[in-house]
Amino acid sequence: MTLLRTSADRIVGMAHPESLAEQLLEQMLFRTGHRASEAEQKSWSRSLPVLARDLADAGLGGVEMLVEYHLPLTSQRADVVLAGTHPETGAPSYVVVELKQWSTAYRYENSAELVEVPGMPGGPKLHPVAQVKAYCEYLADFAKTLADQPDALAGIAYLHNATDPGAVADLRAFPATTTARLFTAADRGDMLTFLKTRLSATTGHTAGDTLIRSAVAPSQQLLKVAAAEVRDRPQFHLLGEQQLAVDLVLHSVEQARANDGKRIIVVTGGPGSGKSVIALSLVGELARRGRTVLHATGSRSFTQTLRKVAGARAPRVQKMFKYFNQFMTADRNGLDVLVLDEAHRIRETSVDRYTKAELRTDRPQIDELIAAARVPVFLLDEHQVVRPGEMGSLEQIQRHAKTIGLETQHVHLGEQFRCGGSEEYVLWVKRLLGLVEGGPYPWRGDPQFAVRVADTPQELEHLLSQQQERGYTSRMTAGYCWPWSDPNKDGSLPADVQIGNWSRPWNSKSDRRVGAAPPAPLWATEDGGFDQVGCVYTAQGFEYDWNGVILGPDLVWRDGQFTTVRSANRDPDMRNAKRVDDVRFNRLVRNVYKVLLTRGMVGTVIYSTDEETQDVLHRLVSNAD
Repeated sequence: MTLLRTSADRIVGMAHPESLAEQLLEQMLFRTGHRASEAEQKSWSRSLPVLARDLADAGLGGVEMLVEYHLPLTSQRADVVLAGTHPETGAPSYVVVELKQWSTAYRYENSAELVEVPGMPGGPKLHPVAQVKAYCEYLADFAKTLADQPDALAGIAYLHNATDPGAVADLRAFPATTTARLFTAADRGDMLTFLKTRLSATTGHTAGDTLIRSAVAPSQQLLKVAAAEVRDRPQFHLLGEQQLAVDLVLHSVEQARANDGKRIIVVTGGPGSGKSVIALSLVGELARRGRTVLHATGSRSFTQTLRKVAGARAPRVQKMFKYFNQFMTADRNGLDVLVLDEAHRIRETSVDRYTKAELRTDRPQIDELIAAARVPVFLLDEHQVVRPGEMGSLEQIQRHAKTIGLETQHVHLGEQFRCGGSEEYVLWVKRLLGLVEGGPYPWRGDPQFAVRVADTPQELEHLLSQQQERGYTSRMTAGYCWPWSDPNKDGSLPADVQIGNWSRPWNSKSDRRVGAAPPAPLWATEDGGFDQVGCVYTAQGFEYDWNGVILGPDLVWRDGQFTTVRSANRDPDMRNAKRVDDVRFNRLVRNVYKVLLTRGMVGTVIYSTDEETQDVLHRLVSNAD
């Protein structure tokens, strides 16, 4: 939960302060498998000793410092959490500290939430006070030890290089609260006074142990709270780049309206990085502000689920959820914002067999979507392109925008919320499938996420059933390697997925419930879905606690690497070798399994129908973790 537990006295007393960054670097490599960037290492070397000296000067040298504290169920880290006791109550007390080396910063285009830092690349930054406030809110929601302790948390942003008060005066506009305070080098004394009202000089590890060992409340899954998110009030606490993306869109809307202009924003991120949380937060906030906004996807399952959940008590809300191909005749800039979730599913054109003759043109779908709103917002993951004809990528959007004289602003979400916040697992999947360089490597284990290899499909189903009995949600999925039949005459689903003497049906094709089987779009979220095997088209965009994945014979291990087998794939969209050449097929199949393998929030169970592949999976994954 934290890279380093130390105290100010220990840091101040170090003979070689540069070794502090080396300790953190070593811990990060060990815990995550990633090397910290040069900028992060410099921040450790330059910021932590300053904070330590300040704490020591305040008589708080013995207070425990949880450095690079890992927020539960995410990959986001707070710079420092000071853990001690309250000077008045003696109860555990925590101060979240966001450290910035900025000496000068200004409000970005008069926005209270966004700041511009001279000399720093990458466009506007999130206000550091907004950042630390979000950390505090998230901790209060997810760390059960804080659930009944409303006064246990405080938060400060410390700009320790800002010696000129005027150079950061713009940042003072952000409302100050106990969990949202701004201090600079110029008001260091005020900061020390504030810290002494939150922490006593008493030393000990009790408070740090309590926080680190705290039980973690289950993640608020997107679709369970979508209705309240859209209609009532925000149900998600956005973190880091998530909040930056939302604030950038809200700001861009007002600028575009004031200047009668247009802005394009692209938000990229892997599975579980919060793209759909951002999408629903935007829909809810923009609607409350009276701005015209619609949400659109290219996924029938995802759109219909959002319509059902978000419009359960207010059917008119369902009209806010559209498909990408519904904007062929939209008025130019008729909307303030069009939120394009799952934008990696954008097609070449919107034309299909149902399109009216007068609308059958070769106009790119991306052009229709950009034209429909003053601020089109694309949320996408380029590793989730799984069907021929899908073309939503950052490069394609930027290229098209340039041809029509528009620039794009890009926000990349580096944080990970699905897969228990395990960046290590997502990297392991990418390396396993050959989607990034480096090749497969043994799963080293992660306390946030479990990986198992089942010997048989029966064992896979049994392991998932056990988790369901413990109160978790779970689903089974597979590659498209078996026929997909229509329902039997009695309405039952044929058991098409057959492996030895085990068989189960695919999820229903119907938009209505078939016996106990939920409608196809709701397979991932409604009761009864566990008894069928889902495919990528019903699983994509969703999450459940435990995830079972059957690797079919279209992806097998041969000669030291995964190889795709075209003849084993039954997806009708993949049949035409002229439309989908072998190179494209190879990439799409790997993307399919990447999507399937990253649906779980708590753990994944894997089984391959191929014996050689099973042997490799067993060598890579120890079931003892």
